[in-house]
Amino acid sequence: MGRNNLQNDRLTLRASAKHDLWLHVKGEPGSHVVIERGRAERIPESTIEEAALLAAYFSRARDSATVPVDITEVRNVWKPNGARPGFVLYDQQRTLFVTPDRTEVESILQRRADAKHDEPTPPAQAKLKERWT
Repeated sequence: MGRNNLQNDRLTLRASAKHDLWLHVKGEPGSHVVIERGRAERIPESTIEEAALLAAYFSRARDSATVPVDITEVRNVWKPNGARPGFVLYDQQRTLFVTPDRTEVESILQRRADAKHDEPTPPAQAKLKERWT
């Protein structure tokens, strides 16, 4: 998830694969959210709904009762020539309507943090840590 315009550009235009799912609140400034598809043919609807909640919460529409969030594959997102950082255009989207809820968002973010903490350290990173400690 991008937290500013430069992070949004990096996430969407450089770090994402063309078949990953991209989400953004419709018609308002906000974070770009990308779901990495990997080799999965389908992404669970619950994952898409959680990502849509994050996109809605980290936007100017945070306090709205119902927020439209557009979803498309990254390959359908592009940056117009000369556009400012963070600004993109997209097509072939579907729209999901969500209600931002702080407690749900905090729960999602906590689960993400716990999952990252529980991941084993790859051997290359383990060697690097040993050399510099």
